Amino acid sequence: MGAFRKFEDILAWQKARAVTRSIYQESIKGEFSKDYDLRSQIRRASISVMANIAEGFGRNSDREFANYLNIAHASSYEVQSHLYIALDLNYITTETFGSLYSSLDEISRMLFSLRKTLC
Repeated sequence: MGAFRKFEDILAWQKARAVTRSIYQESIKGEFSKDYDLRSQIRRASISVMANIAEGFGRNSDREFANYLNIAHASSYEVQSHLYIALDLNYITTETFGSLYSSLDEISRMLFSLRKTLC
């Protein structure tokens, strides 16, 4: 954990923040904005990615940080799954799906790598 002075320095957190912003921007459009259940769930899952990175960073041990990174990692997969629903219901375009999915894939790899360095 010594490489970071604050959680905002963690590139995975920065990218998760950008994805969360995009999720919010997409989910206020058209029919997506009316699908309360999916809109709420995908937002909460994307928030979970960045929040768990930050919360884990604030813990007192590498082991606890690694556990929170695990949770963030799983939440990134949850967002990816929800993106399929949004795509299938034509709430988002194929291009938006691809961009967000790729970003989440990159975040997942970063979290996995960071977690490995802590264990």
